[in-house]
Amino acid sequence: MSVSRRTFLTGALATTVYMSLWSIDPAKAKINAGSKKEDKELLMKMVRTLYPHDRFPDGPYIRTTDDVINKGNSSPENAIMLQEGIDQLKSDNFSKLDMEESTKYLNKMGRTAFFEHVRGTTTVTLYNDKEVWELLGYEGYSSDQGGYVNRGFNDLDWLPEPRIEEHPDLAAFLSESPTKFAEIKKMIANELN
Repeated sequence: MSVSRRTFLTGALATTVYMSLWSIDPAKAKINAGSKKEDKELLMKMVRTLYPHDRFPDGPYIRTTDDVINKGNSSPENAIMLQEGIDQLKSDNFSKLDMEESTKYLNKMGRTAFFEHVRGTTTVTLYNDKEVWELLGYEGYSSDQGGYVNRGFNDLDWLPEPRIEEHPDLAAFLSESPTKFAEIKKMIANELN
């Protein structure tokens, strides 16, 4: 049997390809869900729909979306779940829905693994963002500054001062002599027995 140069090169190339495919470790193969720009924008719209704040700039939402993607890519199973969720949003044209329609869409989505991943990550990440703390008037942790008893316990400068006044009947009752209070207490005790 005679082997032509072309047959030999084709066989060598096929053998090289098969050997290289054999050496791929599936555990090392990395799925990177949400890496496309349009995927990230779609997730950011979902995050904004779940937690809408008109006065929040894009920064906290971008950082939250990045965290949703990073945590979604923490394992191959999570990455597949994240990519399937993004693909579902794309196929349902979620990017074209207005705020009311997108809210209804997310309500219908139910408690899927994808929805719970985005909601759970967003809840923690968005409200742990220091820019959001400033926007909401939260001064941050107080433990390193003596705790809330020594700092910030009664620091409510963003609320009006409470109006404190006693009810006239209560003021009259409290101003009576202690003997009258003792009589009422005795009368209540007698009725209970």
